[in-house]
Amino acid sequence: MLEELRTLALFAEEGSIQKVARRLPLTQPAVTRQIQRLEEMLATELLDRRLKPPRLTGAGLEVLARGRDILAAVDALKSFARRAEPEGVLRLGLAHGLSDEYMAGAIARAVALFPRVSLRLTTGWSAELVEQHNRGQLDVAMTLQAGRIEGTGNVIGTERLCVVAGSQAGRLPDLAAASWVLSPKPCDARLRLVAALGNGHRLVVAAEIQDAAMQMEWVRMGYGLSLLPMRLIHQRMPDGIVPVEANGFDLSMQVVFLRSPHLHRLTKVADEIAAAVSAVFADDRN
Repeated sequence: MLEELRTLALFAEEGSIQKVARRLPLTQPAVTRQIQRLEEMLATELLDRRLKPPRLTGAGLEVLARGRDILAAVDALKSFARRAEPEGVLRLGLAHGLSDEYMAGAIARAVALFPRVSLRLTTGWSAELVEQHNRGQLDVAMTLQAGRIEGTGNVIGTERLCVVAGSQAGRLPDLAAASWVLSPKPCDARLRLVAALGNGHRLVVAAEIQDAAMQMEWVRMGYGLSLLPMRLIHQRMPDGIVPVEANGFDLSMQVVFLRSPHLHRLTKVADEIAAAVSAVFADDRN
């Protein structure tokens, strides 16, 4: 019907079948057939053929007005669909354990590809981010999870944690009896450590400090052991900090990417962020 409506609109502009045929270009009989098809579809006469040249009937004028609205809406829809560049606000939640300069760089480079997109970045513990995502407060969330993955998220990497101590600590205690410098509950790394030590183990916490740099300062001064992502150690081991052998101690967590089903054109941005973060963990394996 769209082609027939366009032909009718051209007829209203040109005033004759012959001129419409030249513009399309079609033969005059083909133009006549298009208008006749439209009349059959609508079960009404659009042209008063008693006049020479034919003119639009009253019904034809009404169909013309409505048809132009339809054609304009279709053109606007095509224009919208052709716009490849996403725009709008993307609300991203990032687990505290992933909030470091290298991850920030990867996310920033991904978002920079879309100058019409504004990022709203929230950090939090994974359980909080999952809840916010489920409530629709976040479009995308990157969380840390151990064991079976809950929900519909995709695993885009593995965060491997390493036990670290101050280089001046002397003889290191058994991990099960050690004192720890950790983030407050419900820190994802802390929950993973407790699970690795075994149910019922009483964790000795020497200091609860959320800021990562301050944590490392307390470790450097010998207050206890702590945890660092292996990928950060590969990038740059903090001064005065050494890794501790923890054979048979599984401290890995899955990096899970959650996304809203209503991202629409922002899906491209989410895909680019997921790929950039996944590449960070791929580089860490190599």
